[in-house]
Amino acid sequence: MDRLSVAAIAAEVRSGAQTAEQVARDSLARIAAYDAVQPQAWIERPRAEDVLAAARAVDARIANGEDLPLAGVPFAVKDNIDVAGLPTTAACPAYAYNPDETATVVARLQAAGAVMMGKTNLDQFATGLVGSRTPYGIPGCVFNRDYVSGGSSSGSAVAVGAGLVAFALGTDTAGSGRVPAAFNGLVGLKPTKGRWSTAGLVPACRSLDCITVFTATAADAALVDTVAAGFDAADPYSRQPGPAAPALGAAYRMGVPRLDQLNYLGDAASERFYDQAIARLAATGATLVEVDIAPLLEAAQLLYAGPWVAERTAAIEDLLRTRPAAVHPVVRAIVQTGFGVSGLETFKGLYALQDHARSAQALWESIDVLLLPTAPTIYRISEVLAEPFALNANLGLYTNFVNLLDMSAIAVPAGYRDNGTGFGVTLIGPAWADAALLDLARRYEEIRPMPAPPELDTADKPPTVKLSVVGAHLAGMPLHWQLTSRDARLVARTRTAPTYKLYAMAETTPPKPALIHVGEDEGAAIEVEVYELDLAGFGSFTAEVPAPLAIGTVSLEDGTTVKGFVAEPRALAGATDITHLGGWRAYIASLV
Repeated sequence: MDRLSVAAIAAEVRSGAQTAEQVARDSLARIAAYDAVQPQAWIERPRAEDVLAAARAVDARIANGEDLPLAGVPFAVKDNIDVAGLPTTAACPAYAYNPDETATVVARLQAAGAVMMGKTNLDQFATGLVGSRTPYGIPGCVFNRDYVSGGSSSGSAVAVGAGLVAFALGTDTAGSGRVPAAFNGLVGLKPTKGRWSTAGLVPACRSLDCITVFTATAADAALVDTVAAGFDAADPYSRQPGPAAPALGAAYRMGVPRLDQLNYLGDAASERFYDQAIARLAATGATLVEVDIAPLLEAAQLLYAGPWVAERTAAIEDLLRTRPAAVHPVVRAIVQTGFGVSGLETFKGLYALQDHARSAQALWESIDVLLLPTAPTIYRISEVLAEPFALNANLGLYTNFVNLLDMSAIAVPAGYRDNGTGFGVTLIGPAWADAALLDLARRYEEIRPMPAPPELDTADKPPTVKLSVVGAHLAGMPLHWQLTSRDARLVARTRTAPTYKLYAMAETTPPKPALIHVGEDEGAAIEVEVYELDLAGFGSFTAEVPAPLAIGTVSLEDGTTVKGFVAEPRALAGATDITHLGGWRAYIASLV
């Protein structure tokens, strides 16, 4: 997949290998082509001639000898961040205004030679982790558009994930700069609060908001960070840099939660990818330290169940009072509850947060970095529209506490599910650990090859299901035609996890086996074939499966799970245990 590199583009433009105008034309062409797929990634874009004029201005500066660290790099801006000359909507047309000035961070990037390509879609007023709470169309995951892109920085993640721009600005209050990174296979840097100026940002929770960046690699995020970071007197929440956390050496302590505190909401792929990420980081020198994250999870509950929801209310109070119907109904249902938050509840919330902050601070005495899943699972857009509150909340399980507890974080890719959607993990440190986290993320990427992103989902295609077969449906066996007649495609010849027994059932025509899960102490790995069918084919196939056989979930030897043949207990009546043969083919051969 062809994603753009911040560092490579800047180096080529500075050296004269290509011009900023050439890069801008390429980005414009990419954007135009992808408009046929997901035009809803954008809310507003400048005219092409204005983009090219900005790029030519960069070329002129290079010709005059300026050293521009982001020379010619195309980027996008989430549309709750001001860019003079374009309206700021925060995904609410009734709220839109025309800013007189460009946000500090955007101005710094442009001063460094970056070329702004447009403003991107978002969950309205940055309230959501799904990308569906917008009147401008719902962006989907770039690898499978049936699934959410993540939010609230949905359009920014899509713009980078689809290779339209080299980086994009997002924002992050509860995970909006990290969850979309996970789903679209990106790096998402969430700086320490106040490290990047928020001047020119429409606030969600003003005391917690951070402007963030999506990139393809940690090195690219680090390059953008060198330009964007810095104190800004115009921002009351900007902070002078505190003592930087030391770089993590060849050996460091990495915290992982207790097993009972890890919840993947039934997503076995997420669990497998998280374990693989732990192993990858162990190879960089990490010593694993099990920690209790209960104080962090309890702090996370304060963001929406505590007084901070009133801070969201304060940000759009006038609109809520005068034109409430102009606010997206899901956003309105959340934000209007802030009107009922009392001063008493506010102080109780502040006291509770301080208690959790003390526990969190103690955490850094035993570990140098904390590794968590970025999100426990992912949902289809249709699922989120049907249940907009609970499913959105699930996605913030491991992100909501980070800004409340003044931590820094960087999300990195960790794998791709069979449906193409991304899973990521987040490296979390105390405030001002940004540089150390960026360096560790780079080491994480470089220690071994990263999982290759799937192809972009650019055409309508039916959803598919992977099905393992173990007996009469194997290639060359009597019932294999039931697969070929449904255009099933062979994916793999492999084995189950070593947790199954195989039996030859009695008096079946044609002969059929029963696969029974018995656990590691008694089971063995059994040969299977895995096929891919479209959803309709899978449904009609499953409808024809006779009792006592059934279709369930089968674990394979590589740790993945697929749908597959299982059996009811009555299948064992008069059956012969053939586990020792390792598979149905060997059993059939033994009968000759």
